[in-house]
Amino acid sequence: MSTQGSPYTPGPPPRRGGQSAKGGNSLRRASDTLECWVRRVLMAVLVLGLPAAAVSAGLTAYEASMRAVRTQAAERHQVTARLTSTAEGGDWAKRPAPVRWTDLNGVVRTGAALVEPGTPKGSTVRVWVTRDGTVTGPPTTKLNATSSGWLVGGMAAFGVVAGSYAAWAGMRLVLDRRRYAQWDAEWGLVEPRWSARFRP
Repeated sequence: MSTQGSPYTPGPPPRRGGQSAKGGNSLRRASDTLECWVRRVLMAVLVLGLPAAAVSAGLTAYEASMRAVRTQAAERHQVTARLTSTAEGGDWAKRPAPVRWTDLNGVVRTGAALVEPGTPKGSTVRVWVTRDGTVTGPPTTKLNATSSGWLVGGMAAFGVVAGSYAAWAGMRLVLDRRRYAQWDAEWGLVEPRWSARFRP
């Protein structure tokens, strides 16, 4: 078959170059370029910022909790107290009952401690007290501090993910609205000429 008069030149097809090699694309809008760069930035935030935020927040919470552990351990101690009356109640939940003990200075003190219902008068119980003799709860432990660190670190990681997704969704919403408005404006210019081609 002769190639004379053919609009195609013989030989291999020409290599794509020019604008494509330089990254140009006639169909690529400025909003597409912006969306691409924002996506890259958000990915960098997730890859770099998520672990940094989680570790930083977790360690901060852990150190703060450990300071509380050390402070409470220094301020609280256990004593042996006796119930001054039988603990009332018929269910399984612990109830406060009056107790009495003698501190290290020989001073008799009284307070209320949580005991099992039905515990008879005169029974001994171990209670935590502060330096001034106030009945309190047990001091927090290292396990509590570790759990707090993990919890806060996880919440920080979730916050980074949620913030990145919200930024992405917000940007897409704004860009899509702008694109739709541009399409409407362009169609308003093209549609009269386009529909005129099919009029009799």
